[in-house]
Amino acid sequence: MATVNSIYYPEGDEQMLAGKIIGTVVATQKYESLKGRKLLLVQPMTWDKKPKGDPIVAVDTVGSGSGEFIFYVASREAAVACGGTSLADTPPIDAAVVGIIDGVKLEM
Repeated sequence: MATVNSIYYPEGDEQMLAGKIIGTVVATQKYESLKGRKLLLVQPMTWDKKPKGDPIVAVDTVGSGSGEFIFYVASREAAVACGGTSLADTPPIDAAVVGIIDGVKLEM
């Protein structure tokens, strides 16, 4: 398992990651392209809902709320998920919530 900026990536599965919203982050001063965006505190989880690693800050792109089981993307994919048409208006972020999970069926 590799670690980048406190975000855990299972080997070979670096796209969609599971997490749980455990709070919000309030920042009165932030990078221009982050203004108006909701920042969430996310506890990374395994797909069977076990905590994994330290909480991270992620930008909400789907209107998720406290206690919800979500999936997020990290790194470059997070910046892409937040849109922007140029480097100047693409936010410098490490994680973005891109979905709310209604259920998971694990087949092993």
